Amino acid sequence: MSTTQVEKLNAQAVDPVIVEIIRNGLFAVTEEMKTNLMRTAYNLIIYEALDFTVGLFTKEGDTVSIGLGLPMFIRGMSETVKSKIRHFGYENIHPGDILVTNDAYTTGSHLNHFTFTMPVFHEGELIGFTCCMAHWLDVGGSLGQITTDIYSEGIQIPIVKYQSAGKVNQDLLDIIAMNVRMPERALGDLRAQITAITTGERRFLELVQRYGNADVQASILQIMDASEALARQNTLSIPDGVYEAESFMDDDGLEIGKRIPIRVKVTVKGDEMEVDLSDVSKQVKGFYNSGFTTGIACAQVAYKCLTTPTDYPVNDGSFRPLKVIMPMGTVISAERPYPMRVWMTFPMTVIDTIFKALAPAIPHRAIAGHHADLVFPNIHGISPEDGRLFIVGIGPLGGGWGAKSREDGVSVTVCINDGDTHNSPTEQLEAKYPVLVESYKIREDSAGAGEFRGGLGAEMVVQALSPFSVTTRIDRMHCKPWGLEGGGEAAGNGIAIRHKGEWRTDLPNAKIFNVRLERGDAYKMLSGGGGGFGSPFKRDAAAVAHDVREGYVSREAAEKLYGVVLDGSFEVKPSETQQLRSKALA
Repeated sequence: MSTTQVEKLNAQAVDPVIVEIIRNGLFAVTEEMKTNLMRTAYNLIIYEALDFTVGLFTKEGDTVSIGLGLPMFIRGMSETVKSKIRHFGYENIHPGDILVTNDAYTTGSHLNHFTFTMPVFHEGELIGFTCCMAHWLDVGGSLGQITTDIYSEGIQIPIVKYQSAGKVNQDLLDIIAMNVRMPERALGDLRAQITAITTGERRFLELVQRYGNADVQASILQIMDASEALARQNTLSIPDGVYEAESFMDDDGLEIGKRIPIRVKVTVKGDEMEVDLSDVSKQVKGFYNSGFTTGIACAQVAYKCLTTPTDYPVNDGSFRPLKVIMPMGTVISAERPYPMRVWMTFPMTVIDTIFKALAPAIPHRAIAGHHADLVFPNIHGISPEDGRLFIVGIGPLGGGWGAKSREDGVSVTVCINDGDTHNSPTEQLEAKYPVLVESYKIREDSAGAGEFRGGLGAEMVVQALSPFSVTTRIDRMHCKPWGLEGGGEAAGNGIAIRHKGEWRTDLPNAKIFNVRLERGDAYKMLSGGGGGFGSPFKRDAAAVAHDVREGYVSREAAEKLYGVVLDGSFEVKPSETQQLRSKALA
């Protein structure tokens, strides 16, 4: 569409009722794409954990609607579509084409995320794109080891055509099949992604055919303008100023114990915000880096949470008032060949740190630190059923979110990076793999204490029913979720291993690689909690007693951290509690 046409569309006011119908239609298109992907995928990580995102994009590659999924794909998908446009040029994109890449430095994530994009043509004119980014369980490369460059992490597919004018590139399929360990599963997930984007193309065209391309395109512009206006209005509610904060990650998996700094600066001026990520740590040797699109997404996810959290569909209009400063070469803007396999871990704390920076300015909208990790072990071994290799990721475990100024944090919920993803159902795991989930429960005393306590983490013990190897890449074991306004920090994430009945809990961090478990051995995953908000001695004593009865807080912690004394029936002893709290506050 030409600049003149866009200007005409901007000037063309569509009936508000039609705009609202199209708004919901766009959202429905991406939700159906999402549903069809889930129903046809081969691997648990897609159809149960929902590690994927689907979307509709303008002809220029701007986000029109994203099916709720991973928030961190909010930038990576759009920039990947734009990269494909630049690579081929409009003149070389035709009806029936499907463009693909898993280039980590384009998508911003790891090689496991294959991204398929399909142009949408109406009456011979390119009017948009559909796209699907989803996690493949295996893409080759080393299995279970820490990687130090992108080449050891698996097959790399540059921007190419999976399908040209309806004809599939069989050579590409053969190359992929030869470079992955379980080709039938990889190609099954590939076909599921094709189903998702062709669904999007079909449904979007139905919308266009019903209401006319001019009204649909004009409505999209109006929806984006409305999202921008709402974002600007809510940015105005944040006091002008420069706000800074710092946090740390445990290490990069190679230099054990060497903390990695995360420093952010947020400037608010009128209805605009600038997030400066220049002082985030330089790219690291271990595989915790991510690409520049993820760095931008850190700022955008935080900004959307603060300004337009319930504005749907998710679109690029929401981010027009936001400027992001981010040089290349950091852990969230890494350059080739730095490794990217565990791309998702550090960005969660970057987002948390942006919230932390703004907490003094908007304490009523701030949130304390959360567990900020997938707490997601990968296991592999030989199936006793059929003698074939199996690979599975068990999780995300879910952990505690930070408290707010007027409410407790949410318990056992996936980290902010993963948004709408789910954990792995125990029944599915035990039916498909040689594992026994011995326990999966709330982790007592994992929440940060406060007038409003943080959310609670979880504990999961998984026993090996036949030998397999387990790998974890968990961070924030030592750099624990922080509290705000006098609230306490929460428990960090963790891991323990049981060999021959003996638990080992003295690991230097929560990262283990290819640890062999024999039949009867087990591992224990521990997710952290959320930080507290406000002084724990101001928490309602009856609420503390309730938490003790529910197993959230121990009797000892109730007395030590909250100053609440309970009798044998877990009822509050008022005089002793008042005396203890007065002494603590003196």
